[in-house]
Amino acid sequence: MDYTDLYIDGDWVKTEERFDVINPATEEVLASVASAEIAHADAALDAAERAMADWAARTPRERSEVLRKAWELMTARLDHFANLITLENGKAGTDAKGEAGYAAEFFRWFAEEAVRADGLITRAPASGARIVVQHKPAGLAVLVTPWNYPAAMGTRKIAPALAAGCGVIIKPASETPLTMLALMPLLEEAGVPKGLVNVLPSKRTGALVDHMLHDPRVRVVSFTGSTGVGRKLLKSAADQVLKPAMELGGNAPVLVLKDADMDTAIDGTMLAKMRNLGEACTAANRIYVHESIAEKFTARLSERMSALKVGDGTDPSVDVGPLVNAQTRDKVAEFVSDALAKGAKLGCGGVVPNGKGFFYPPTVISNVPETADCVHDEIFGPVAAIQTFADEEDAIRRANDTEYGLVAYVFSADFKRAMQVCERLDYGMVGLNRGLVSDPAAPFGGTKQSGLGREGGHEGMLEFMETQYISADW
Repeated sequence: MDYTDLYIDGDWVKTEERFDVINPATEEVLASVASAEIAHADAALDAAERAMADWAARTPRERSEVLRKAWELMTARLDHFANLITLENGKAGTDAKGEAGYAAEFFRWFAEEAVRADGLITRAPASGARIVVQHKPAGLAVLVTPWNYPAAMGTRKIAPALAAGCGVIIKPASETPLTMLALMPLLEEAGVPKGLVNVLPSKRTGALVDHMLHDPRVRVVSFTGSTGVGRKLLKSAADQVLKPAMELGGNAPVLVLKDADMDTAIDGTMLAKMRNLGEACTAANRIYVHESIAEKFTARLSERMSALKVGDGTDPSVDVGPLVNAQTRDKVAEFVSDALAKGAKLGCGGVVPNGKGFFYPPTVISNVPETADCVHDEIFGPVAAIQTFADEEDAIRRANDTEYGLVAYVFSADFKRAMQVCERLDYGMVGLNRGLVSDPAAPFGGTKQSGLGREGGHEGMLEFMETQYISADW
């Protein structure tokens, strides 16, 4: 691997302490990566502060052109980034190529948004004073990204931060730091100034991030990951009253109403469940199917799931790669065992294969009881857990009965009825007759304990900006 050191102030910095990145398909060591310490975080903050002074003063169009160039360069190298994603994350080639394209699109979208931080001039009705409102760069941003989307979760934060005029320090997940490190030469080529973007992989994530969140120059923390870790970061962020953008856990319900088109519902559920092998906070977790069509739906879904080819994602014929590590695979296996022990029925899969690699087969379980652990926690793997309902009101109640509120999916041929159901779901996003909601042009985020703020859309850039109001009289 070419880029395995820290990236600080435009230079590659070696460290004595390093950690291994494992290929989840072979369990072999891919690379030894530098591990950042507190002193490296301080150096990165110094560099970002220096670089931001000039970057924030540039015109929106200048920042826009750099981001546009980053999109062009990444789009030309999608195969390269897809291969790297497969090697360190495990996802199949087609899935990895999809992520690489999705990741690149954030540069294009925020290149367009960089010139649209619109303000306001109006007149106060009572005093007659002019009200001038503008949006300014908030300050240095600490970005903490997860392992499940090594490219997209980084670009989804870097692009709006740069569009807004901020400098950033990125802490990628220790399981998958290589993709983000490999992105840095591309950003240099696109014209991103030295020091504006810094990457700090580390074995000591908690201490490193906590230190940065207590530096007075940091004004924004953007995190994607579990709700548990998000709560800890929010406590640290409270000490300096930082702007938090938190994309946290999910427990996504799928509601297949009795009038749903079966083909649309199966295709959509497959996409919602199997995109990224189910290792996504948006992945379908609880599948509620009307009892009148449940048997047919379960049989069709089992047929589709069992037809997927499992193997090393570098093989282009493979549909399903390995899970990211042994802990994740074992947790998925435990969810299935627990559900079966409590009365669920196995439609397909359910057996951990022998040999190297953290593989788990696409699995369907039906008649899943409410007491099953997988109903109340994220499965984060290729397991479709099906329950039935007779009453639509009951299905909505059960769908909302969770501390999470990231995304839900509804399938129905009656658009009016489906929209009424969507509006009653306590979720930040809903896929209506679609199994995919993520889009750089849309505000991604949840309600309740699934997070704060939004990424993507126009809102994504405003997370890295402060609103300033000037009262004037002329």
